[in-house]
Amino acid sequence: MNLIAIFNRDGGTFKTTDMAAYCHRAEQVFRQAGHEIECRVVAGDDVVEAMENVAATRGVEGLIAGGGDGTISAAASIAWKSGLVLGIVPAGTMNLFARSLKLPLDIWQVLEVLAKAEVEAADIASANGRPFIHQFSAGLHARMVRYRNRMSYASRLGKIRANVRAAFGVMLDPPVFEVEFAAHDRRDYRRVSAISVSNNEFGNDALMYADSVNGGHLGFYVADALTPAGVAALTIDILRGRLKDNQAVSAMKVTEVDLHFPKARRDIRCVMDGELLPMDRDVALKVHAGELKVLVPAAQRPVVGARWTEGTAGNPVTL
Repeated sequence: MNLIAIFNRDGGTFKTTDMAAYCHRAEQVFRQAGHEIECRVVAGDDVVEAMENVAATRGVEGLIAGGGDGTISAAASIAWKSGLVLGIVPAGTMNLFARSLKLPLDIWQVLEVLAKAEVEAADIASANGRPFIHQFSAGLHARMVRYRNRMSYASRLGKIRANVRAAFGVMLDPPVFEVEFAAHDRRDYRRVSAISVSNNEFGNDALMYADSVNGGHLGFYVADALTPAGVAALTIDILRGRLKDNQAVSAMKVTEVDLHFPKARRDIRCVMDGELLPMDRDVALKVHAGELKVLVPAAQRPVVGARWTEGTAGNPVTL
C-alpha cells in the first residue's frame, strides 16, 4: 500500500522518543514489507489538519496515526469519511482502541505488526453524526474529565494521578440528572448519575474497552442516581471487571439509541473518546457496522462478534 504516517510528537510516549530515529525505523520496516510510506512528525495542534491533508492526497491508500486516544479517534473519523485504511501506533496513556484491535502497545514492536497486518472491517459509532470509536458518556465520566482538565500534568504518570484525584472528587459529589431514552422498542425515563454508550460492548477489563471491533452493536449502560457510597461501589466493580454486575447498572446491546435530556442546562457536557464537549438535549447514537477499515495483526485477528438486529418485542437476534 501507499501510506502516509502522521505522528503526534506531543503524544505521551513520543515526547521522550527520538522521532528522527523512529521515523527511519518505520520507513525501513514498512518498505521491507513492500509498502511505500512517508512519515511526518507534527505538533499536537496540527495533527488533525495534517491527517486531513493525507486524506486529500491523491493515490494514498492508508493513514498510519501515532498518538494518544484523541489522535486515534480523529484519525478514525478521517479514515472513515475518506475510505482510507487506518493503522494505529499506540503512543498514549490508555490506548483503548489499540487494545481492542489486539495490537502491541510498544511503539517499536507495533511497527513490525502493522507492516505485515491484514485489513479488517471494523465498526465505528456516531452521536448526532459525530463519529467515535470508543465511548460516548455523560454524568460521572464527564464531571471527572472536567475536574481533571483543571489540573496540570506533564507526563503519563501525572495524567494518571490527575485521573485518580478527579475520580475522588466526583465520588464525593456525584451528578444526578434526568434522561429519557429509546432503544429497540423500549422507552424509559430515569434519574441517573451516568450514561455510557460504547462502540461494541465492553469486555471485562477494568479499563473498559471492547473485546471485539466488529460485533455490529453498541453497548448501552445506565447507572441509576448514586450516593457517594454508590459511586464507590460502582468503582470497585469496574476495577474488578464486573461493571454489569453492579445493582445500579442496566446494560443492553443495541444498534441505535436516542437520548433526551428534559431539563435544559447551559453547562451540560459529554465525553466522546476522552474529549469533553458540549452536549445537545437530544442525542441520536448508532453503530456503522464494518465501515472502518483498520490494520490488525495477521496472526491474531480480532474476535468476530455476533451481529445484532431488532427482533420481535425488541429482542436482539443473532444473525
